[in-house]
Amino acid sequence: FFQAEDGIRHSSTSRGLGDVYKRQEFGPQAFITRARKEGIRDFGACMAPMSAFQILQGLETLSLRMDRHVSNALFVAEYLNSHSGVESVSYPGIEGHPDFDLAKQILPRGAGAVFSFEVKGGREAGKAFIEKLELFSHLANVGDAKSLVIHPASTTHHRVDEDALRASGIGPGLVRLSVGLEDSSDLIADLKTGLRAVEKMIDKKR
Repeated sequence: FFQAEDGIRHSSTSRGLGDVYKRQEFGPQAFITRARKEGIRDFGACMAPMSAFQILQGLETLSLRMDRHVSNALFVAEYLNSHSGVESVSYPGIEGHPDFDLAKQILPRGAGAVFSFEVKGGREAGKAFIEKLELFSHLANVGDAKSLVIHPASTTHHRVDEDALRASGIGPGLVRLSVGLEDSSDLIADLKTGLRAVEKMIDKKR
């Protein structure tokens, strides 16, 4: 552990400002060198005025947006938790989650807007689900104003076999959502389309 910071990179992509960069700290010398060379060369040594303006604008409405993020996420999680095509939902804001009582205690305003669920049917089902979505954007980042989705087994972890996925806590049908500010009924309609595609895929295999 290092007691002093030698380099900081900034990134605010997880606060609804997908095009602006805010904070990332580096300690070991190898990372310090990379941060200085790459950061100055590619991003500039300080924040651009427009980036600072966008961040300040976003902060003015952050509390309002978070209320919508959280309420939408809870609505979506409860819908998925009741769907026959979903194996499990990992969101501490819904009853039945092992940390539900703890979440109510330490997160009284809601359990956030990022969570995962497992689609029945495995890796192929997760991929089929993603491909049919239209409102959710297929992106790996989180916390944007728009809703985001990713299926790790067919994207970020596509080279990993099923046993290794499960050993790291990732099921082959796991899908991660970052729920945005859209109308909740529109989000549900988009998810229904994806889940219907999964059901059709499974029926064809029977």
